[in-house]
Amino acid sequence: MKGKTFFREGHLLGRVLAVQANFYRVQLDPRGSIDEENKELNFVSFRSSVAPILLCTRRTRLKKIGQQVMVGDRVVIEEPDWNGGRGAIADVLDRQTELKRPAIANANQILLVFAADDPPLEPYQLSRFLVKAESTNLNVCLCLNKSDLVTPQQQAEIYEMLDKWGYKSIFLSVYKNINIEKLSPILKNKITVIAGPSGVGKSSLINALIPDANLRVGEVSGKIARGRHTTRHVELFELPNSGLLADTPGFNQPDINCAPGQLPFYFPEAREKLKTANCRFSNCLHRDEPDCVVRGEWERYEHYLVFLEEAITRQTELSQQTDPESTLKAKVTRKGKNRYEPKLESKKYRRLSRRKQQQILQDLFNEDEE
Repeated sequence: MKGKTFFREGHLLGRVLAVQANFYRVQLDPRGSIDEENKELNFVSFRSSVAPILLCTRRTRLKKIGQQVMVGDRVVIEEPDWNGGRGAIADVLDRQTELKRPAIANANQILLVFAADDPPLEPYQLSRFLVKAESTNLNVCLCLNKSDLVTPQQQAEIYEMLDKWGYKSIFLSVYKNINIEKLSPILKNKITVIAGPSGVGKSSLINALIPDANLRVGEVSGKIARGRHTTRHVELFELPNSGLLADTPGFNQPDINCAPGQLPFYFPEAREKLKTANCRFSNCLHRDEPDCVVRGEWERYEHYLVFLEEAITRQTELSQQTDPESTLKAKVTRKGKNRYEPKLESKKYRRLSRRKQQQILQDLFNEDEE
């Protein structure tokens, strides 16, 4: 919500930890109720043992104005029922950041978790995740779990590859308890979104960092060499030394939903090239244009071309949806994907409504009676 939010005395501040159905788990700010001297308060990290958690609903007023409540939101609670552990969300404070997928507010950074092996590291899949993470404009940290399954030489090769991509990676092993402590200074006092494909050990890593989390852990399928989804919804967990972790469902292939012109800036290699020189054309897509400074022999250039075609296709589909003269219409399939079909211009192809059918039958019945 934009603009200043003013509170009445006795209202409480809190942070939404999880959203399930129409209920919200909200951890309260330990400073208690709002008084007249503090009209606006910033959220600070606190321990669950100090700050109570309420199961809240959303006020009808927020629903009417279309105000969504997301995990990570700072909210105002009114009429708390301490005996029943219930409350009502009366307002949502301004968001610093907002992610659509996963739906989370006020995140500071993304911790991208991949496996060095089991499932095997796929550069193309990793590249998709990195581009998707870069498109959020949040800081991106990369760590590789299951480092005990690869040799030091393989680690060095992977590290060198990622360094060329523009990323410093942390090798760790949750199973062997290797280098997990290196994450503490990175996660301290921040809201971190943990992302990555299924089966790489995200839930195991959270359990290692936060023993009280007790997340369900899945196994990697031997047939398809991919992990199974264990996380079903986004949830925030509090770190022992301050900071919050957002566990998110695993995705094997994140979508590329940026504009074609934005895509080069989500590759650190291309960004570096554009810092030192400019292409001949301001709208250069770095594909086959003359005097292009981005096109060249860099490792992920082939990935860029594939993602570019995907971004161009998506932009074309969006323009057809908004174009009233387009001959195509979008239809959502059961899997949530868009399918485009020709518009039926002639009225003779349109299906009659049930009401119209009943009216026709009634007219025929009246004619028979006459």
